Amino acid sequence: MGKKWQVVYFVSSSGENPVSKFIDSCEKRQQVKILRILQHLEEYGPLTIIPHIKKLSGTPFWEIRILGRDNIRIIFVVGEEKLIVLLHGFLKKKQKTPKKELEICFRRYEEWRLTR
Repeated sequence: MGKKWQVVYFVSSSGENPVSKFIDSCEKRQQVKILRILQHLEEYGPLTIIPHIKKLSGTPFWEIRILGRDNIRIIFVVGEEKLIVLLHGFLKKKQKTPKKELEICFRRYEEWRLTR
């Protein structure tokens, strides 16, 4: 069996872990769904759990989609050596991903790239 994927949380230069904080703020049953998908990601990678994973066109990002009344999204990027970096989590209220949320992702992605 090949190497498993490694799922890591973005941690800011000030030591904040925004995705973990976001997950902690979700209801317990939502947390269970999120953690189940993250475990699946570690085991099999991002291409195996469609419709829960979707590539965001025109960006380097992918999104985890927790469908339901809250429409939770967790944005991640795929790095080298089977690495998945969780960058941002939010509640999606519209069809299109808000520009503000993508800007946060780009900022965190750049910070991650510069500090690794």
